[in-house]
Amino acid sequence: MRVIVLGADGYLGWPTAMHLSAKGHEVIAADNLIRRRWDVLCGTESLVPIASMKRRVARWKAVTGNEIKWERLDLTSLPDTTALITQYHPDAVVHFAEQRSAPYSMISGPHAVETQVNNVVGTLNLLFAMRESAPDAHLVKLGTMGEYGTPNIDIEEGFIEIEHNGRKDRLPFPKQPGSFYHLSKVHDSHNIMFTCRVWGLRATDLNQGVVYGSVTPETDLHSELRTRFDYDDVWGTVLNRFCSQAAIGYPLTVYGQGGQTRGFLDIRDTVRCIEIAMNNPAEKGEYRVLNQFTEQFSILALAERVKAARGHHGLETKIEHLPNPRTEMEAHYYNAKHQKLVDLGLVAHKLEESLIDRVIGLVEHHKRRIKPELFVPRVDWRRGGKGGAFKTPSVRRRRVAVAPSTARV
Repeated sequence: MRVIVLGADGYLGWPTAMHLSAKGHEVIAADNLIRRRWDVLCGTESLVPIASMKRRVARWKAVTGNEIKWERLDLTSLPDTTALITQYHPDAVVHFAEQRSAPYSMISGPHAVETQVNNVVGTLNLLFAMRESAPDAHLVKLGTMGEYGTPNIDIEEGFIEIEHNGRKDRLPFPKQPGSFYHLSKVHDSHNIMFTCRVWGLRATDLNQGVVYGSVTPETDLHSELRTRFDYDDVWGTVLNRFCSQAAIGYPLTVYGQGGQTRGFLDIRDTVRCIEIAMNNPAEKGEYRVLNQFTEQFSILALAERVKAARGHHGLETKIEHLPNPRTEMEAHYYNAKHQKLVDLGLVAHKLEESLIDRVIGLVEHHKRRIKPELFVPRVDWRRGGKGGAFKTPSVRRRRVAVAPSTARV
């Protein structure tokens, strides 16, 4: 298939672009490179050094012989987005091009606005561009399990059968997002579902859990093919942070009681899930939801697993409970369904098989780059960013998009 991967410079976008290229698909990688700018604004950086997109695509071709076309594009420009879709007329569009951090969205008003404009407007532009230029293409959109929140009932995959006053219907599962970032994902889901119903688009919304690791078979091929590894308080996912803390003898910082339970998956399963969704597209007019995770753990249980894994090597690890900077339940019921991807062929990597050799080992190799000051939570859900630690983004930032025919760098 010809597939456009949007957000291809990101943590998951780049490994996905390579994985699909390795499987024989024609891949067009597009991004506006703003994720690198956000690192500057937040004083953060990837633990694993990453190459520029120009060097990445050149190295991919040199190592594999496969070409990934590179286009610089900002989805908040409807003309440029339409031009890209028109130029390539894709069979599938994989959409990662969103601000993905809940803490970033809670820093301040400008950060919340930037998150929602980037995510909601960008997705709307993509939907209109697909309607005009690729109405039969399959949209594979990365959502989040955070859309559901933590209800006191089982979480279904996107929809729920309900009975009310003697009548039954199948309706979207209730949403209880926990940040302005998660709210933007809910808005995306509603907009995508609406356009599938009204315009006949086809889309798969992948409500993904927390991803850990940064190594796939493709990133292993060369140092310039690596993807990000974020461990800090803004961008880092919890297991990546725990492993980084343990590597330098820093206590594993658990927010509150640690009973917060979430779904998790290995980054290798993320790229495989994208491939499975592409190979089994939604029907025309269908809005399909797949819950994309493989195991679920509480945050405290995750910390205990890291402590036990290091203990097997005679390494001592401490766990420390911090006041929770987030507004969330710290002990709750959580049982989310995630069967559809398994039925379509997903064979998951388990945490116990991946933790030591795939995550802890990677962190140990780069631990000299760890900045322990980035472990301390700087964003409070009630008060925003603390102590002027963040630079304020320009809400009406200068556009970096250019026409696709001249966008390659």
